[in-house]
Amino acid sequence: GLMRLPEKDGEIDVQQVCNMVDTYMEKGFNYFDTAYMYCNGKSECVVKEALVQRYPRESFYLTNKLPQWMMNGIEDRDKIFSDQLKKTGVDYFDLYLLHSVEDGANYEGYIKYDCFNWAMKKKEEGKIKHFGFSYHGTPELLDQILAEHPEVEIVQIQLNYFDWLYGTAKAEYEAITARGLPVMVMESVRGGRLSKLSPEAEAMLKAAHPDWSISSWAFRWLKGLPGVQVALSGMSNLEQLRDNLATFSDDRALTAEEEQLLFAACAAFRKEVSVPCTGCRYCCDDCPAQIN
Repeated sequence: GLMRLPEKDGEIDVQQVCNMVDTYMEKGFNYFDTAYMYCNGKSECVVKEALVQRYPRESFYLTNKLPQWMMNGIEDRDKIFSDQLKKTGVDYFDLYLLHSVEDGANYEGYIKYDCFNWAMKKKEEGKIKHFGFSYHGTPELLDQILAEHPEVEIVQIQLNYFDWLYGTAKAEYEAITARGLPVMVMESVRGGRLSKLSPEAEAMLKAAHPDWSISSWAFRWLKGLPGVQVALSGMSNLEQLRDNLATFSDDRALTAEEEQLLFAACAAFRKEVSVPCTGCRYCCDDCPAQIN
């Protein structure tokens, strides 16, 4: 995931991103996810510099997204898409998503600008290999969209053990897999919130596996869910990358007993969480009261 990239002196540390890309690719991993507005619009340019210009196009998968809230008219579909191709330096995207579909104005905007049919035309042109959407809405709307749009091939949802227990992730996962579609996971560790739990919760997990990082529990839990094809992680340094590579160096998931322990630790952690957000900070930049 290329949303939380390392920085140096207030700018993206491109050299460290290159080092991370090299380490990632050397271990056999090849999936990259960006978006038009990530890193204040700079993520796509870093993709070009750190990945596209340094590796053969067929050696990696690249996902990008169309942001409805940055569109002022139907012509902006092509304007944004062309800009994305130019910024990333590719001729096509392996996967292309309508970004952050949710109830209300966002989904209505995608319908207003006929984005589903537009994406199908891009696919016919070979500019998109696979089409879908990333999702932050209700399970009810998700069911409706999947019923109305059988052309959708992939859905990316926020899925982790916290949202499975206390959010709508389980219902969303079941709606997607019931249709035989692959699940693309974002917020595997809830923007980092599941990388550092409460002292009580961490003690419970460390007692069982002292050598496992707290983050690795979240990824090992995802490994046990049939249908999960990609688990994204917004890694922002080499240390986080190497920890994730170690976690995915084998197929080891959680046993039933370990999952039960993880859920118990999650319950202990939830007692100390006043605002269970993912730390994306989308609401902070434009907040008139400057609330963190």
